[in-house]
Amino acid sequence: MLRLNGIRVVDHNHGNWPKKCVVPTGPHTSNRDFPYGLYARAVVGRYIQFVAKSDLFKGPMGSAMQWMGGVPVIREKRTNFTQAVAKIFQEREEFYLCIAMEGTRKKVDRFKTGFYWIAKEAKVPLVFAKFDFGNRVIEFSEPFHPTDDVRADFDYIYRHFDGVVGLIPENSFHYDPAVLDELPTAEGESSPPR
Repeated sequence: MLRLNGIRVVDHNHGNWPKKCVVPTGPHTSNRDFPYGLYARAVVGRYIQFVAKSDLFKGPMGSAMQWMGGVPVIREKRTNFTQAVAKIFQEREEFYLCIAMEGTRKKVDRFKTGFYWIAKEAKVPLVFAKFDFGNRVIEFSEPFHPTDDVRADFDYIYRHFDGVVGLIPENSFHYDPAVLDELPTAEGESSPPR
């Protein structure tokens, strides 16, 4: 399917992936990104999964969600979503978690930060998945290890995805360094007012 659509997959890990990582993906501009992701994970030979609320796994849809790589997250009253997902990393020997950074298919000027805090909490690296339909390539980066400098980390992440053209070009991401001023320095903090 990738060849038929003229898409190449580039794995900068050359098959030598860490056993656990968060796979932040972007730009996410179309529902069709999902099947492309399924094809790409087959090419790199990694069963990259996604998480969703446990309620979505009930009934007949639950089997389909699991077959596609969905992992139900059960949130206890005393844990937040980040801790619940980090716990999955602790319980598994191997786990690759895909998260669409925009959190929507619409155009955004900043990414959601959950993927970053999950990686920090779970103490795992990030392997970026760039869906670059302008150059007809899906590209997986080498591992990036979050540091204690949130601003520098996000500057690097934003620059990595800046100008990459998604399936719907007008919804692609463009980086404005001013968004760094609104970053929380810890999970759960509010961004400073504009």
